[in-house]
Amino acid sequence: MKDDDGQAFLLDLAEAVLLGDGDGLALDDGGILRVTAANEPVCDVTAQSPVHMARLVWHIGNRHTPVQVLATGALRIRYDHVLAEMATGLGASVERKQAPFEPEAGAYSGGGHGHSHDH
Repeated sequence: MKDDDGQAFLLDLAEAVLLGDGDGLALDDGGILRVTAANEPVCDVTAQSPVHMARLVWHIGNRHTPVQVLATGALRIRYDHVLAEMATGLGASVERKQAPFEPEAGAYSGGGHGHSHDH
């Protein structure tokens, strides 16, 4: 692989790991390589109300597409003209852009919450 400066490096992990924007990889020389999410074609979907958002979430989720929930409350999906048209048809505001996309890992991804229920 190559970093943004064109320096080659070997990424050799013992097991697969999900790396997100802002994560770091410890280098053999003691340095840290910062992970930066690349821009890609996405759509930010904004609802008119909480009830409207619930409808949008249901329809988007029904298509089993990855979704990122933004701090603003909007949803970010990978650009797909069919999903964008569906959301617009449902009354959402859809903004197409180039931006990082970090979808939710999912309830069964193993990320879970940080405590045990074993007593």
